[in-house]
Amino acid sequence: MEPVTVQRGSSPVILGIPHAGTWLPDDVKARLNERGRLLTDTDWHMPRLYGDLLPGATIVQANFHRYLIDANRDPSGDSLYPGQNTTGLCPVVDFDGKPIWRRGRKPGQQEIAQRLRDYHAPYHAALAAEIKRVLEEQDIAVLYDCHSIRSVCPFLFEGVLPDFNIGTDNGRTCAPALELAVADICSAADGYTHVSNGRFRGGWTTRHYGMPHKGVHAIQMELAQSTHLASETPPFTYDEARAERLRTHLRAILMRLQEIAFSMTSGAL
Repeated sequence: MEPVTVQRGSSPVILGIPHAGTWLPDDVKARLNERGRLLTDTDWHMPRLYGDLLPGATIVQANFHRYLIDANRDPSGDSLYPGQNTTGLCPVVDFDGKPIWRRGRKPGQQEIAQRLRDYHAPYHAALAAEIKRVLEEQDIAVLYDCHSIRSVCPFLFEGVLPDFNIGTDNGRTCAPALELAVADICSAADGYTHVSNGRFRGGWTTRHYGMPHKGVHAIQMELAQSTHLASETPPFTYDEARAERLRTHLRAILMRLQEIAFSMTSGAL
């Protein structure tokens, strides 16, 4: 199993999909407890939801599951949200704060280092290479990081999560015009809720690569899974009708990001 799949395109927009993979080595899978083997914290169906929305977009997708190693965490292991509940680089609990490994079988430091080398690093090498290529070809690169999570998850946040959760690390990771455009489309989406830089303000990927002064802009979109799943519990079935309604707005977001990117490089903006 290759740790990462790249679909190379000609658009300035790059889609990062770090959490949709479900592959685990057999020996790792055997060490997960019954709860862990459900893989509940997967970003279910992200490639299906986004894959054909913007012709020409580059897509970089991790094929391994986040329980092996989380491709959207700081490789140092530092928390993205100090003082708040979250999961780590190699998670030991799920999004409900419950253990996912059999007793005494969670990974140690040597194993974590090996997972960083074999999975986390190749994913980010591929993503960095595509950002570099697109930047050289287009004079701008817009990384849109695709995520989803259950709409109710008390361990991580109170109440019900908004449908669209836009993350730019409080405006640091992209040009204001890009963040505003995404927020405007989400705000106008009838029947949906949204927030900018709320509970999810962008993971390590967004914060690491987003350097607007160098022409690289990054935005994370965390979708509530109720927007496109029939149920947020197993078997996490894709709801065609809900998803198609959502995809109308996601398509508008990606097309607008591409339009603004072209405007920025042409001097029209």
